[in-house]
Amino acid sequence: MVEEITNRRPIKARNAVWASKIASSLVRLKIRPNTISLLSIVFALLSGVSFAISSSFDLWGKSVLLFLGAGFIQCRLLCNLFDGMVAIEGGTKSKSGEVFNDFPDRLADPLILIGIGYALRGLPFAVELGWLAGMLAVMTAYVRYLGTAAGAGSFFWGPMAKQHRMAVATIASVLQGIAVFWYKPLYLLYAGLVIIVVGCIITVFKRVMKIVRILEQSS
Repeated sequence: MVEEITNRRPIKARNAVWASKIASSLVRLKIRPNTISLLSIVFALLSGVSFAISSSFDLWGKSVLLFLGAGFIQCRLLCNLFDGMVAIEGGTKSKSGEVFNDFPDRLADPLILIGIGYALRGLPFAVELGWLAGMLAVMTAYVRYLGTAAGAGSFFWGPMAKQHRMAVATIASVLQGIAVFWYKPLYLLYAGLVIIVVGCIITVFKRVMKIVRILEQSS
């Protein structure tokens, strides 16, 4: 468990050589970090739509769309990686950058998770679980900002922070895209959505309790 003293999410990939090279190329192409941030919404929408319409296709179509949904999740995460690298390491940070850095995430998470819920229509409470997961994803970020505003600091840890939610969604989608040929119900993807919901509830609770403890100890 790591408590961050800054508002920048810790991402190990920032130190990777390939990430630095791509970020440098984006800077040379004069692609603005805010543009990259907005592009993450596009990929999240493509992911959510891929999931949502998958239920209307046959097994091959369903499998392809599940893989596409997972792929677009990773594209969204790459945008989250490179917008910050281009802004900070590339020296192109703008005054409104924090808004563009964070607000698209509040749209991207629900778009993906709600889409997964609609992919599972027909299973008990699947659509409702998708909406609940989307709401809880936004709530985890709200609690993080609440801690910052209250003076307790920013906490990015999970067990179901953004990177964990997207990892579970990606893995569940890929596994389901393979398993769909053996059994029709999307139980693996459904289990992934349940894990995200439960994990988000625990994450919100842990962050709130930590914020309260810090504030009470400082009084």
